[in-house]
Amino acid sequence: MADSSQTEATTPSTSLSTPKSSSVNPTPIRCLGGSAISAGLTFLMYLLTKAVASTFAATPIQTDSFVVYRISTAVRTLVIGMTALGVWVFGIATLGLFGLAIQLIIQRPQNSSTSSENPQ
Repeated sequence: MADSSQTEATTPSTSLSTPKSSSVNPTPIRCLGGSAISAGLTFLMYLLTKAVASTFAATPIQTDSFVVYRISTAVRTLVIGMTALGVWVFGIATLGLFGLAIQLIIQRPQNSSTSSENPQ
């Protein structure tokens, strides 16, 4: 009986297998929608970055300890850097999705004309 319980524990469970994913082809409308959402997030991240940077600039670090001053400066730089990174990431995603939409619009007429000329 002990042997059967050990083999049950070592056999992989089928419930942990990855489900089959259904791939959805990109369309120009989906790309433009995703680009619009990403552009909105880019703008919001820009506003956040601007607000954080102006707040940090208006509020000086008030301390007598040099170590505390350096750590505070490092944290401020890190916060502004992370929000600026978010702006760039969403901005590049916006441009990429918009470019993909344009590519799909250009390629669609070419694919339909070549497929109608050479039926197989």
